[in-house]
Order: sequence, then C-alpha cells, then structure tokens
Amino acid sequence: MSAVMAATPLDQAPVAPRRRAGRVQHMSAGSLFDAPGPRGRVIVRIVTVLSLLGIAAALAGAIRQFWITDQLAGDRWVLFTQWPMVRYILRALSHTLLSAGGAALIGIPLGIALAVMRLSKQPVVHAVGVCLIEFFRAVPLLLIIYIFFFALPTYGINPSLFWKLTIPIGLCAGATLAEVFRAGILAVPNGQREAAASIGLLDGQTFRLILFPQAVRLVVPSIVAQVVILLKDTTLGYAVSYAELQNGAQLLTAINPRSLVQTYFVVSIVYVIINVAISQTASYLDRRWQTGARRAGRLAALA
Repeated sequence: MSAVMAATPLDQAPVAPRRRAGRVQHMSAGSLFDAPGPRGRVIVRIVTVLSLLGIAAALAGAIRQFWITDQLAGDRWVLFTQWPMVRYILRALSHTLLSAGGAALIGIPLGIALAVMRLSKQPVVHAVGVCLIEFFRAVPLLLIIYIFFFALPTYGINPSLFWKLTIPIGLCAGATLAEVFRAGILAVPNGQREAAASIGLLDGQTFRLILFPQAVRLVVPSIVAQVVILLKDTTLGYAVSYAELQNGAQLLTAINPRSLVQTYFVVSIVYVIINVAISQTASYLDRRWQTGARRAGRLAALA
C-alpha cells in the first residue's frame, strides 16, 4: 500500500487537456455568448464591411441629392453665420438648457426620495412610493404636459410656460431616476451594511454616510443618460409654445422654408455638442472619483 502511495503522490492531480481548459476559459470570458471562431470572425468582418459600405452609400446619396437640389449652396448657409441668427439660436439654446436644468433639479431629489420610499420597511410609505413611481413611468410625458397646460388652469393653477414644461419632465425623470438610485443602493454589498451596524450606526446614518455615496458612484452612467434624455425631452416644448431650441427651429422654417435642411442640421449639431459635453463631463467626474477612491485605499493600507 505504501509503495503504491509512493508511486502516485497525493499532490499530483489529473490535468485537463490544454485544449479543453482553453475553451472553458474562453467561454467564461463572454458572459452572454461564446467568442466567435475563425469562421464567425470572417462573417463578422464581412457584415461590418458591408454595413460601412451601406452607410457610406447612403451618405453619398444624400449629399448628391442635396447637391442636385442646391441645398449645399453657400447663400443658404450664410444666414447662420450672421450675428442675429446666432443670437437667436443661443437664446433658444439657453431656454433649452434652463428647462433641462430645472427638470434635473426636480427629478434628482425626487428620484432619491422615491427610491428611499420604495426601499422603506414601512408598508404605507413603500406602497405610496411604488404607486408614484409606476404612475409617472406609465403615463406618457406629453399627456402630463397637456394636463399642466389645459387641465390645471381650469382649477386656478396656471404656472408659466417654463414650469408647464419643466415640472412634467422633472416628475417623469424622478420616477425613472428612482429606479436607478434603488438599483445602485441594492448593488452595494451587504457587508457594508453589516460593518455599519457593527460600529453602531443607525439606518439613516448608514444610508447617508455609506450606502448612498457608493450607490451614486455606481449609477453615474445611468444618471448621465437620464440627463441627456431630459435635454431631448425639452423638444416637447412645442406643446406649450415654449421657446426652446427645437421650437425655435420650427419657427425659422415656417418663416423661411428654403432653409429647412440647413436649420435642422445646425440644430442637430448643437444637440450633439451639448450631449457630448455632458457625457465627457460625467466621464471626467467618474475618473476623479475613482482616482480619489484608489488614493484613499492606498492611504488606508499604509495606515
């Protein structure tokens, strides 16, 4: 018996074939689907090339059509280099940013409050939070705007055009952000709660000092995406005749139908620039937070 054990040491374990181990590791790298093999990679490259060619062909066709219809002529674009037109667009843009900012100031605190209500252990508070969230997520935003514009003034509630657009956007955004914040709070490891309880922190202190700051860092991309949606939702200002950027473009095309393509192209570029600026700012803040967290971790380890 001892001879047999000596011939086969206990620390030796059967080694899986190298090919099979590589396949298992390769499969675990993709959580949703297996990595494509050689034939799959060829198909992906072919589809990518065909898609790029199709997009290039569509762009070339659009440019050709614009050239044929004289949409690229300089006299159609020179209007947007003149100061009165630039000032008009900047004023409309300021109205758009003001409405989006006001909706964010309403939606973010409301989202936090609704998330806390939904996570509450009190049945009544939890039920009210769930009802409010589901109501504002289910009802179309345009319908709420119409309620503020047509229904509420008949009962003596008649805010300005700015608030008739901003408040509905903020309410709907708050319901969506509530689910974002709730997901972030639930994503914080339970060990954080247990550690807070072990040092005697109350539930409110645990939420305010430990859970919520970590949850905000987890959901920054989702918050940024919702802010971009807020900016796009302001285009519904036409429903209340609010002078935001999209409504301003519509008025310009009504006055000068020949500049329809140019007007909406310029407005689209402005929206793209603003959304990219918001995304880049959020990425910068996220990098700053991660750098600060790593620095704090190193200092804690040295201490």
